[in-house]
Amino acid sequence: MTATAPSILPITYDDVERARERLAPYLTVTPLRRYPLLDAAAGLTLFAKHENHQPTGSFKVRNGLSFMTALSPSERGRGVVAASTGNHGQGIAFGAALVGTTATICVPRGNNPEKNAAMRAWGATVVEEGRDYDESLRAMQRIAREEGRVVAHSTNDPRIIAGAATMTLEIVEQGGDEALDALVLAVGGGSQAVGALTVARRLAPRLEVYGIQAEGAAAQHDSWHAREPRTTERANTFAEGVATRSTYELTFPALVEGLAGFVTLSDAEIAEGVRMILSTTHNLVEGAGAMGVMGAMKLRERLTGKRVAVAFCGGNLDSGVLRRILNREM
Repeated sequence: MTATAPSILPITYDDVERARERLAPYLTVTPLRRYPLLDAAAGLTLFAKHENHQPTGSFKVRNGLSFMTALSPSERGRGVVAASTGNHGQGIAFGAALVGTTATICVPRGNNPEKNAAMRAWGATVVEEGRDYDESLRAMQRIAREEGRVVAHSTNDPRIIAGAATMTLEIVEQGGDEALDALVLAVGGGSQAVGALTVARRLAPRLEVYGIQAEGAAAQHDSWHAREPRTTERANTFAEGVATRSTYELTFPALVEGLAGFVTLSDAEIAEGVRMILSTTHNLVEGAGAMGVMGAMKLRERLTGKRVAVAFCGGNLDSGVLRRILNREM
């Protein structure tokens, strides 16, 4: 059954086209590829979108750059502040360097050290505060008040969501003569999925969009099934790209109305996805980047015989976690 296009979308298709125009001078279209070995392992017909090939290794460079290039001159003069577990922060830092402003990124204590190093390499100031992303959000708000910086929220901003939507715009255009049937996406804040729903409404109304979360950080999943916002006490998953504990004002209503389904994966399943993708495609993905493939497999009964797109949405897996995954310690 095809999902109904949501009427409560926080952006328009025109917003997506404007974001694409802003990104075009800086980013190239990422490949959408087939891998016979991956298809055989998954038991599905999969099209992989290579956001792990972006300059920052993640689709979130689209979000950050869309936000930064939409700032007014006075906003650029104030600088920006964001909260992130790494990929959003890298996108903001990358964009700040390109437009000539400064960025402060708040991350949880013990955050992925390689993502922290990458943000600093792009010129950002990294503040390690809070036990998880949700607590780092509070540090972001404090710094915004104290320093007058513009808040670059990873989800609750139309400029962010419009940037994420450009990924699905490319996927639909790259899908070939036969239209894609389904798109399976990892959900943290929901910018990827809501961006996909926005594009699907205009260009591919038959496209089903499915959401995937980690069992240990399932607030959006649980809220979707309950049809009301819920929070969790902790976000326990090595897939830090989806390690959130709440829903978000701009994305949750559209997810509730638009997603065709929503399932969770254990960390063991996500780790198996990293191994599977590495062995069948020779691409390194982080936890969130493996969730599309593994989520599609969990939905196989619904997706068999369909043309299914998944996003290798990030490839920034730190070496310590990779070692444990390859040693089958996870």
